[in-house]
Amino acid sequence: MEKELKKSRLYSEELGIKLAGTKKKELFKWFLASILFGKRIPEAIAVKAFRSFEAESVLSPGKIIETGWDGLVCILDNGSYVRYDFSTATNLLKTSEKLLKEYHGDLNEVHEKAKDARNLEEKLMEFHAVGPVTCNIFLRELRPYWRKANPEPLPVVLKIARKMKINLNKYGRKSLAFARVEAGLIRLRRKKFK
Repeated sequence: MEKELKKSRLYSEELGIKLAGTKKKELFKWFLASILFGKRIPEAIAVKAFRSFEAESVLSPGKIIETGWDGLVCILDNGSYVRYDFSTATNLLKTSEKLLKEYHGDLNEVHEKAKDARNLEEKLMEFHAVGPVTCNIFLRELRPYWRKANPEPLPVVLKIARKMKINLNKYGRKSLAFARVEAGLIRLRRKKFK
């Protein structure tokens, strides 16, 4: 089973987002997806909502602001993200405004201005839509690419790894292998370890 986990696709990869180059556009797409995944909503609906943003080409902070609250609610509703459509539209607008105003719309600047891993998490959680869960989702797949991205694995990940007798310490926490195993364990949480 551990062999299969090492081959797990990252959530960003499933969405066609390429984090390796830490390009501004790709990072924002992953940030948007992380915000959608961060709510208590099924993964399939978060994916569908992201696809709805893709279909409308609303994948940058500028486009989010240009689309406006009503347009964002419509995109979210088209993606079946109806339970949190109003609050998410508001959060996305406030988050995009802050990102443009304070960081020129570039999440790489958030990383550059952070003193260390903890400060990076603090800076991200200053955004209106970002709490600890969303921050963890966003940073865990950036560990191999951003020097200061190094969130603690979620307790549920550690619990499943222990139950499956997987020693996570044998993987460098900043490695792509660790990120893949972690993504696989998170998926298992939904299937076997409820």
